[in-house]
Amino acid sequence: MYLTKVRDIKRIGFVSTRFHGTDGVSLETEKWNDVLTELGYETFFFSGLSDWFPERSMVMEEAFFGHPRVRELHDEIFKHSTRRLGLTAEVGEIKGKIKKGLYEFVRRFDIDLLIVENAFSIPMNIPLGVALTELVAELEMPTIAHNHDFSWERQRFLSGCAEDYLSRAFPPKLHSIYHVVINSEARKQLAFRCGIASIMIPNVWNFNATPTVSDEYNASLRADLGVADNDVLFLQPTRIVARKGIESSIELVARFNQSAEGNGRGQLVVSHPVLDEGDQYFKRILDYAQFMNVKLLVRPDLLGATRGQREGGGKSYSLWDAYARCDYVTYPSTYEGFGNAFLEALFYRKPILVNRYAIYAQDIEPIGFKTTTIDGFITEDAVRDVIRVLKDPVENSLRAEENFTLGKRFLSYDVLRRRLPTIFMNFGVVS
Repeated sequence: MYLTKVRDIKRIGFVSTRFHGTDGVSLETEKWNDVLTELGYETFFFSGLSDWFPERSMVMEEAFFGHPRVRELHDEIFKHSTRRLGLTAEVGEIKGKIKKGLYEFVRRFDIDLLIVENAFSIPMNIPLGVALTELVAELEMPTIAHNHDFSWERQRFLSGCAEDYLSRAFPPKLHSIYHVVINSEARKQLAFRCGIASIMIPNVWNFNATPTVSDEYNASLRADLGVADNDVLFLQPTRIVARKGIESSIELVARFNQSAEGNGRGQLVVSHPVLDEGDQYFKRILDYAQFMNVKLLVRPDLLGATRGQREGGGKSYSLWDAYARCDYVTYPSTYEGFGNAFLEALFYRKPILVNRYAIYAQDIEPIGFKTTTIDGFITEDAVRDVIRVLKDPVENSLRAEENFTLGKRFLSYDVLRRRLPTIFMNFGVVS
C-alpha cells in the first residue's frame, strides 16, 4: 500500500447509508467513534439517515438505501438478469448527486481519512458505493473500508444484472483503501474472491460502561408489554429478517411452556421491528407464533433506541431497558457477520441460547463462553438447559460472570485501542 499524498490524520469522516437507531452497523460505528474520540481524533458523519451529532453531520437522503428511487433501482437490478436501456443512466444520475455531496462533506469538514461503514461491502445502495469508489480514486483519499458483510453472503445478491457494479465497488480494490473485516471467514473469502488483503477486527463492547439497570423508569416495562411478574420474558434482540431464526425462539418458548418444569409462562419479545427485507417473513412468524400458541410481542411503540414518550401518552423504553428486565436472551441466527446481540447479552449478564452459526463456531465459541447452543433446531436438551438455568440462580450467576469476564478480556474496547492506531500507521502516518 502506498500514497502519493500524506498528511497527519486528525479529522475522520465516517460514511454509511445510515447512522440511526440500533442496527448492527450503527452500533459498531458508535463504538469506533467512542474509541477514536478518546484517542484524540475529530469525527464527522455522512449518511442518508441520521440521528447523530447534527453539527458534525451531513445528511443526503439519496445515500439512504430506503430512499424510494434508490430502493426501486436496487429491486430492479437484483430481480432481472438483463438491464433495461436507461437504467445505468438513472443509477449514474443519483451517483453523481451523491458524489457531489461527498466532495462537499470532505471539503466542509476538512477530512483527512474516511471510514466507510459497510457501504463498500453490501450493495444496498449501488449509487453510494460507486460514488465513494470514484471519490477515493480521484482524491487518493486514505480510507478504511469497515466491511460487516458481503454480497456473496446473501442469496438475493447472487442474481441480477449488477456484475459490473459489484466488481467495481463492492468491494473496490484501490491502493488507498485498507480493508477491515469482522470475522476470519470474511478475511479468507475477500482474499480468495477479490485478491484483497484485510485485517480482522471483531465486534466489540465497552465492558467498562455502566449498564442500564432495573430502576423506577423501566419497572413498568413488563406490565406495559402485558407480561406478568411470574411470567418468563424471552428477548430476541434482533431485526425481523429470516436469517435471525425467530422460528427457533418461538419453538423454544412453546416447548418451555409445555414443560411441567417451566417457571411460569414464557412470552417472546422481538426488539427491532424494522422490516429491511419486506414484510413476508414478519407475517410468517406471526402465523407461526399463533400456531405454536406463543405470545409474540413486537411493540415499536414501546421499544426504541432511547427512552422517551409515546405519541398517545405513556413511556417508551430503550433496548437496554428490555435487557435489564428480560429473563433470557435468544439468538438463534442462521448467519451473522459477528454478533452484536451476543456481546450485549454478555454485558447485561443474561443467559443466552445461540445457534452455532458458522462465525460463532469459528471465532466466538473457542473463547469458551457458557451458553445453551443448538445446531439449527431446538432440541429437548436445549430446552432442559434453559429451564435449568432459569430455575437455578447460582448456575445463572456463575455463567453470567464467567461470560462477562471472557468478553471483557477478548472483545472489549481495548481491541480497538490497540488496532486502530496500527491501521493508521499503514498509511505512512503516525498521528
